[in-house]
Order: sequence, then structure tokens, then C-alpha cells
Amino acid sequence: MRSRYTGYALGNEAYVLSTWHASTRPASLNLRGQPAPKWTGLKVLRHEQQDENHAIVEFVARYKVNGRAFRMQETSRFVKEEGCWYYLDGNVTDDMP
Repeated sequence: MRSRYTGYALGNEAYVLSTWHASTRPASLNLRGQPAPKWTGLKVLRHEQQDENHAIVEFVARYKVNGRAFRMQETSRFVKEEGCWYYLDGNVTDDMP
């Protein structure tokens, strides 16, 4: 989760997509869209490994757009394949503009 956050914060679309499971991965992202968010913090609230190959992570990410502060809370699902964890999807609660 922390590496995906860093990918978003750096605008590294290729990295974020590479950590996304092929079954749910979008064709592209608009990480450098305007106005671009400035990511200011990540707090992992909960991590729960459901079995050997499935886990959930609940987190809060904070960011600013045009100087205004926002937060996004998500419970994400991950799956492990060939020793690597991939993001599947998540339930998001945010206050994006």
C-alpha cells in the first residue's frame, strides 16, 4: 500500500498500473491531470490477511488541490500471485472536489 501511495504521489502511472491486478486494471490513469493533487500523508488504519493469497488494507490518504485540503479513506482488496501482491479494488470514501 505504501509503495502504491508513493507511486501516486510521484505521478508514476506505470508503477501504479504494474501493481494493479490484470483483471481490474484500467488501461490508463490521469495522474498528471490538472489540477494535480499534492499528496501530503498516508495512514494505514488496518491490515488484515484473510488467507495466504488475499488481504485487505484500510487507509486514509491526505492531499491538497489548489491549496485546499482533502482526505480519502479506502478499504482496498489485494491478491497475491506468484509471490507478488496486487491491488484488486476498493471501497472509497472521500471528499474530492
